[in-house]
Amino acid sequence: MNEAPVDLSFKNIICLADTWKEEPSRGLRPSKRNSEMKYESRSLRLNNNNITELHDLQVTVSHFLAEPSQLTWLDLSFNKISHIDQVLCDLKELRVLYLHGNSIYIQSEVDRLGLLPHLHTLTLHGNVIETNKAYRTRIISALPGLKRMDFSAVTQQERVLAKIWCHSNNRRSRGRKETLQ
Repeated sequence: MNEAPVDLSFKNIICLADTWKEEPSRGLRPSKRNSEMKYESRSLRLNNNNITELHDLQVTVSHFLAEPSQLTWLDLSFNKISHIDQVLCDLKELRVLYLHGNSIYIQSEVDRLGLLPHLHTLTLHGNVIETNKAYRTRIISALPGLKRMDFSAVTQQERVLAKIWCHSNNRRSRGRKETLQ
């Protein structure tokens, strides 16, 4: 995880297939490549572009990384992503995911990220869902393994509030179902 990220930020990428013809930016610490010219990194930067869809994410990760299944850090911040695509849930080693500064508006889609067993850091601020008054509590409830959210530590008090919130909302939704039957 100490290898430099493969950096495809600020490339005016609209669709992930466009990345395949791009050369990643060279940082102060250039990423090492293997004999197939794939990067020996576990981190990928796709931030500050115009990406709207993630359906080609697996192919993109495989195109650039020597071990695509080992991706642990992904920065998709400041794009035009409006939905949390199921393809993110296939990145089973993902630990850090930056989605801030996008257009995500359906809070329940964040629940999908619960399928990522190692996810401990997530950013979602700057998305439409942030305007929901229960935003942080709802996300912590859906993803109890988070240690950091929106660049702030998740506190024990927030975990307790998230459990109470979850229990309260489950009871309310059960009551609605019983009324409908």
